[in-house]
Amino acid sequence: MAEFDVDLFVIGGGSGGVRAARIAAGHGARVMIAEEYRMGGTCVIRGCVPKKLLVYASHIHHEIEDAAGFGWTIPPATFDWPTLIANKDKEIARLEAAYTANVEKSGARIVKTRAVFEDAHSLRLGTGEIIKSKYVLIATGGAPNHGAAIPGIEHVISSNEVFHLKSLPKRILIQGGGYIALEFACIFAGFGCDVTLVYRGENILRGFDEDVRIHVRSEIEKEGITVLTGCTVSKVDKHGNEFTSHLSNGSSIASDQVMFAIGRHPNVANLGLEKADVAI
Repeated sequence: MAEFDVDLFVIGGGSGGVRAARIAAGHGARVMIAEEYRMGGTCVIRGCVPKKLLVYASHIHHEIEDAAGFGWTIPPATFDWPTLIANKDKEIARLEAAYTANVEKSGARIVKTRAVFEDAHSLRLGTGEIIKSKYVLIATGGAPNHGAAIPGIEHVISSNEVFHLKSLPKRILIQGGGYIALEFACIFAGFGCDVTLVYRGENILRGFDEDVRIHVRSEIEKEGITVLTGCTVSKVDKHGNEFTSHLSNGSSIASDQVMFAIGRHPNVANLGLEKADVAI
């Protein structure tokens, strides 16, 4: 009886895990890859790809405004958020199918379930099956981090949920000063939303060159985005379909959605790392 069921077990079907599984299988290794959600990971399913589609869509109104200068007469245009989201979902489904097909063609086996460590070489699947592997690759990526558990944190969405909003919010408050927060602030502003950006530091884009920070802030403010620095959201109240965000400076802001984009942390919760002697 073989000591191991597979040579390589990959936890996570994102870009890193998929690539590792395909290359290993291509060299003749027995490979199994576990993904509990959807193949493609953060970039394909809830990151780079859907975000770019929203960015492109939010820029269209600028093109329409400029068209008159190039001799085009365009009737008043309207925007439909559900149509954009439905088409985004179709493209993500297409890419997910491509990722799945490429892994299967390589000879690796996909198991659509969660996998956790029982020991350094044993993994328990969501089905209860135990798989023994010579090597294990943890490729679970990251997850949004909301920070401290403030009152009303359950009302806050992240960059995961934002791609599945059923309607476009007229007003949105976004907490964060990094590129993810700024990208979504510009996306929603491009769709005509009233956007407020809240950041704890003295200026956005910490770690970037100072002239870049100053210039980007100036430009997004010209687009109508309100930037509030030196404060944080300390509490979120819900009133029907609206929210009130209470800030640390004593002020409050009403909105239709509240989104936090203040950072990410390793997606390793309840993975059983301690059983495999893996320290974080």
